[in-house]
Amino acid sequence: MINFTVGPVQSSDAVRAIGAEQVPYFRTAEFSETMLENERLIKKFAHTTENSRVVFLTCSGSGGMETAIMNCLNKNDKALVINGGSFGERFVELLTLHEIPFTEIKLEYGKALKPEHLVQYERQGYTAFLLQKHETSTGVHYDIDLVADFCTRNGCFLIVDTISTFLCDPFDMEATGAGIMITGSQKALACAPGIAVMVLAPSALKRIEENKCSCQYLDLKLALENMERGQTPWTPAVGILRQINVRLKEIEAMGGAEVEIARCAELARYFREKLVQHDLPFEIVSESLSNAVTPLHPTTQSAFEIFLKIKDEYGMWVCPNGGDMKDMIFRVGHIGYLQKEDYDKLIAAFIDLREKKFI
Repeated sequence: MINFTVGPVQSSDAVRAIGAEQVPYFRTAEFSETMLENERLIKKFAHTTENSRVVFLTCSGSGGMETAIMNCLNKNDKALVINGGSFGERFVELLTLHEIPFTEIKLEYGKALKPEHLVQYERQGYTAFLLQKHETSTGVHYDIDLVADFCTRNGCFLIVDTISTFLCDPFDMEATGAGIMITGSQKALACAPGIAVMVLAPSALKRIEENKCSCQYLDLKLALENMERGQTPWTPAVGILRQINVRLKEIEAMGGAEVEIARCAELARYFREKLVQHDLPFEIVSESLSNAVTPLHPTTQSAFEIFLKIKDEYGMWVCPNGGDMKDMIFRVGHIGYLQKEDYDKLIAAFIDLREKKFI
């Protein structure tokens, strides 16, 4: 199977080899060195300040989203949240669950965030801003500079979900003034799922110190205390953390984050040009595309039926959606261990389906 989804994605041979090894004991100096190297490289690739910190949680990216809210926000906050798809909706659900006062900026599927969406919220006492840098469900890459400028003017603490855009699109955490950046092991890091990575700026560290977390397992005070010695408070997904180490060193050896971003961008460009070249019956639904994924609305067939057909008859996975987007949008990812030749095979499958009058 060729995997064109947006997580889990295909891993390199070196990353997969780690998965085949026996899992070692981890309360050792050697594992601590691995973890501290992971922190150093994540900070380097995210362009953080020197006094920022990184924690690694054994959970999905959604666990990182909830951890950020539980540790850094409270009932005295007044948050703005962008909801343009399934993952924006998840932030809305989490803020509701934890009783954080918030206002939702609801965007239509595929629509970009524009200055006029924020105007009415200027100087209205908002203290926090939450968004996906890339709304994975619809493929919309939001204007992080627009949001960062708003947060600077209004004194908002910025929480950015970069789960599907880190190492796919440029991101400078220090320049944006973000308090928290969240990503996951199974996206462009191209490792097994199971680790959420959180980068914490000094503004986040201050909030963590001042807030009381109501969950022991996801208490960032404990995570930060243990990470000082390159450890975690609980037994982590040891094998995945070792895979992350191999992958980060792969990226560094190839030239760093900028080279990896350029590689994703080239795969995205190649695939999108092939769609146009062969006049395939799909519409790109996003007004603002990420390098990570191409979101497609089929004009002749259910998106989910196309997903099934590609999987069952051609041995490839494209990325389906759920809910009310199930039949509207499927996505083709450009992250993980993929080559242009893989996209040639996918395009050939689409052409074959058209010749068979399925699409």
